[in-house]
Amino acid sequence: MRVSKAGRRALAAVLAGVIAVGSLFASSAASAAPALPARMAALGDSISQAAMTCSALLSCPANSWSTGTTTSVVSHAARLRAAGATSLVAYNDAVSSSLSSALATQASRAVSQGAQYVTIEIGANDACTKTVAGMTSVATFTANVQAGLSTLAAGANQPEIFVASIPNLLRMYELNKGSFTARLTWASLGICQSLLANPSSTNAADVNRRNAVQQRVNEFNAALAAVCAATAKCRFDNYAVANYAFTKADISTRDYFHPSITGQARLAAITWPTTQWAS
Repeated sequence: MRVSKAGRRALAAVLAGVIAVGSLFASSAASAAPALPARMAALGDSISQAAMTCSALLSCPANSWSTGTTTSVVSHAARLRAAGATSLVAYNDAVSSSLSSALATQASRAVSQGAQYVTIEIGANDACTKTVAGMTSVATFTANVQAGLSTLAAGANQPEIFVASIPNLLRMYELNKGSFTARLTWASLGICQSLLANPSSTNAADVNRRNAVQQRVNEFNAALAAVCAATAKCRFDNYAVANYAFTKADISTRDYFHPSITGQARLAAITWPTTQWAS
């Protein structure tokens, strides 16, 4: 049976519509949320340990944005349990003061624990060194993160991975630079001197030094995004943490640099919408 030219055009339009609808359903299926995990682990540094939020100072995992149990924080673990993972076991393998070079070792531990979901917050300590010259290079940082993510991807459980960006450290400085107590604390504890040395100075050299630290953080965040994008089952937070404008209430008054309990709750709230189970 012959089909007219107009008929052929109509048929083509219908087929195109069918293909488009099919693609839409395929895309929706591909982006469907994965099964809820039975085990999860937090990797990284003092941010995921919720340092400076309790009397233990460097280790307060109950307040962690990732695995914490403190009700007001509403951590990722708490949200997963509320979603149906009622028997979820959460490990906090983050270690305060860790550099990116520790990530592969932490990842191996998470694999041995059978983690099916892993959160990562790493990089602040690679920029927070004694001097700008002592900061980790972008190439080394990238290789370290690749090693960690590769270890997870090669694990038997092939966990869902969530990578959070590094906070804007310059913002942390600007929030409390006018506080005498904060400046005294930064100096006495030797906190992030690549950024926080001479905190009251407006000399060009000091301004440029602080900007150089933040620029390195920006480069680290770009590396986190790129490495995660190249890793199976990895989700980056799309710069949610990096772009968040922390307030004074979000910062601990123990060291005027780490997130407070309020800040940990804010980290959980701004990162959760970008995870595999919420987007």
